[in-house]
Amino acid sequence: MSLPTNPTSFTLADAREAVRKKEISSRELTQAFVSAIEGARTLNAFVTETPEKALAMADASDARIAKGSMGPLEGLPLAIKDLFCTKGVRTTAGSNILSNFIPPYESTVSQNLWDAGAVMLGKTNMDEFAMGSSNETSYFKPVLNPWRARNSNRNLVPGGSSGGSAASVAANLCLGATGTDTGGSIRQPAAVTGTVGLKPTYGRCSRWGIVAFASSLDQAGPMTRTVRDAAILMKAMASVDPQDSTSVDVPVPDYEATLEQGVKGLRVGIPKEYRIDGAPPEIDAMWAKGAEWLKAQGAEIVDVSLPHTKYALPAYYIVAPAEASSNLARYDGVRFGHRAKGAHDITDLYEKSRAEGFGAEVRRRILIGTYVLSAGYYDAFYSRAQKLRTLIARDFTQAFEKCDVLLTPATPGPAFAIGEKTSDPVSMYLNDVFTVTVNLAGLPGISVPAGLTPEGLPLGLQIIGKAFDEATVLRVGRSVEQAAQFAAKPEAWWRAA
Repeated sequence: MSLPTNPTSFTLADAREAVRKKEISSRELTQAFVSAIEGARTLNAFVTETPEKALAMADASDARIAKGSMGPLEGLPLAIKDLFCTKGVRTTAGSNILSNFIPPYESTVSQNLWDAGAVMLGKTNMDEFAMGSSNETSYFKPVLNPWRARNSNRNLVPGGSSGGSAASVAANLCLGATGTDTGGSIRQPAAVTGTVGLKPTYGRCSRWGIVAFASSLDQAGPMTRTVRDAAILMKAMASVDPQDSTSVDVPVPDYEATLEQGVKGLRVGIPKEYRIDGAPPEIDAMWAKGAEWLKAQGAEIVDVSLPHTKYALPAYYIVAPAEASSNLARYDGVRFGHRAKGAHDITDLYEKSRAEGFGAEVRRRILIGTYVLSAGYYDAFYSRAQKLRTLIARDFTQAFEKCDVLLTPATPGPAFAIGEKTSDPVSMYLNDVFTVTVNLAGLPGISVPAGLTPEGLPLGLQIIGKAFDEATVLRVGRSVEQAAQFAAKPEAWWRAA
């Protein structure tokens, strides 16, 4: 393997090989990314940069490599979404209410990565408490998408809520990043930044030490440049955890080992309900092309129905805010986080701390959640939404009797301009139309870059699989990746800014 002139252009798999062969040291690799992050602050992808910690971790990796005791991710620099608690490093969840919070403990997922030898570059920007589809709700200002439309200087959103992680991967500021996905927050930003985003089965990764949004929906996953890189990171992130009662004790396979098995003999379902009015024609064209690619590689294409799909968004925007309103009750200005000044009693302290600490979107969702859980409305809204959730999960079970995976678009369109949809929450929520069903059913899904719009912006295809069958999802994703030959990169306009 010939070394690239700039180590930041490595894939994670290539960097792993170069570090193992001692063609480059972890310190050299890490320093290249530290410098890249410093030169890309215009993107606002990071809330907290940790260059000194990164270089110290890299030196420790180099020492282990010299002794011949290497972990699976030894010396590889990663970015961590600012929803994962990192011991001794500020963790904000993109919110003012946690802007001074330094956890005394490490999340299980990030600890798994450090145990595998990975290096932490810093904490990536995100929608506040993961509530958003554009990264515009962050207290620390929006992340800018590294991509721009052809012949345009308009700043675009990187998707959300894992927009900082997506942007840092797309702009070569890290080898890979962690994200979380509650209703599409890994797959949607991956799709609009030309990167790979994998949302695992609910329970595959521990949620311990991840700041909670909606506990029955949240799931951690990898964001990378290639499907192979996603398989490598997924293996390291996943584990059962006695500290998380929702993590499931099932074996974690070697996803990379089965990646090249292809799709011959697999049945790929095309759900008719995912054809929506008003979607750009390039979405349907890309979807049809994706089906053709898989058919040409030996897969059987079958039509399936997910009849309750139309209820997914309404059900999601009842269940998720309801759980959020309960989870966010702990932020009161007393034990940790932002505390308002000048409060004259405990009630005043609660009110002022939350008013100052929470942004508009978080307040909106807390209000919705409190309303649907309140006496007289619980049965009318929350209880019915949970019943619909059961029906949505049943739709998938029945569809998987006819097929092994589903192929759908990942988003209803490409990245849009910053500020374009902030005044219309419903329009913003519709960005998750293709992704929320997967979270409601607890299934794995991946977004793989599959093409460009006529304006030169990336689009992604989504593969949805059976519970705990990430291996097949990754295999099909790899086949799509090979057929798509997606090699486009954003022009590095931010370096000159």
